[in-house]
Amino acid sequence: MSNETVNEIDDIDIHLKSGDMRLTVSPTGASLRGLSRINDSAEVEIVTEYRGAQNKHGGQGDVLIPFPGRISGGSYKFGGHEHHLKRNDKETPSAIHGFVRTVLWDVTAQSVSEITFRTQIGKDDNEGYPYALDIHVTYRATPTGMECDFAIANTGTETAPVAAGFHPYFTVGSDLVDADSLQVPFNSILEFVNLIPTGNVLDIATTDVDFRTLRPIGATAINTCFLNPIRDADGKVRIILANTAAGRKITVWMDSAFDYAVLYTGEAMGPEQRRRSLAIEPMTCGSDAFNHAEWGLISLAIGETTRGSWGVLTE
Repeated sequence: MSNETVNEIDDIDIHLKSGDMRLTVSPTGASLRGLSRINDSAEVEIVTEYRGAQNKHGGQGDVLIPFPGRISGGSYKFGGHEHHLKRNDKETPSAIHGFVRTVLWDVTAQSVSEITFRTQIGKDDNEGYPYALDIHVTYRATPTGMECDFAIANTGTETAPVAAGFHPYFTVGSDLVDADSLQVPFNSILEFVNLIPTGNVLDIATTDVDFRTLRPIGATAINTCFLNPIRDADGKVRIILANTAAGRKITVWMDSAFDYAVLYTGEAMGPEQRRRSLAIEPMTCGSDAFNHAEWGLISLAIGETTRGSWGVLTE
């Protein structure tokens, strides 16, 4: 389904489980609405939870396709043509986070631990994006966390600009993330001014967000797009958030489809959410990649499909 209005009846939660893990998702935007572990009858939150689309904060749990982040001014050039998107960002005159966050997705397969959602984008569905896509997102509860797969196929008649991102927030039980430790194995960040990339790539060592080794977050404000990952031998990059005092740790892993990640401590959110959790956003491209194709923008040929996977491990 594409651009179908979601009403209160459609806006349901679907609960998946594997062992002690509980994963909550919704066909509204194929959203990730929570991940927790049942421990001695108590529920230990991992991905911060919400119920009902009206209770979502800061892009919480959203699927960001066909672009994550902002497109500056809502305009971009592709295939020799200039396009103008609807400028739907609340903070800048930009387009933000794609087209599928509020539409009702179909459920194409479901089991106790796994579900697959599907939606389609038609060439005439979205102002400034004359391309057709068929999109699948699968969520899977595992005994130690969760996994998420995506697939985007070009069903149109011309090459399409495509990228994918996801927007979960994580907690390891601290009142504020200031008390947590963080490891982000990336060598570079994008320079931003007024929430828009300048075009410059900065060496992480010259910044205050060098978390290549595990260290406390403290008062550091993070709203940063990281790139140039340091991958492990299996080709995955792993971001770690830890509460050493409580002995809790989560690892967000990303496969080779994801060369970028945005982390956000929520400074612009309301006082009940600000710095209460950490957004760790797997992204196949950098922010504003539609205007900087060198930052991971995929030119998806007719009939081709791009895929990727990311997931969460808990300790």
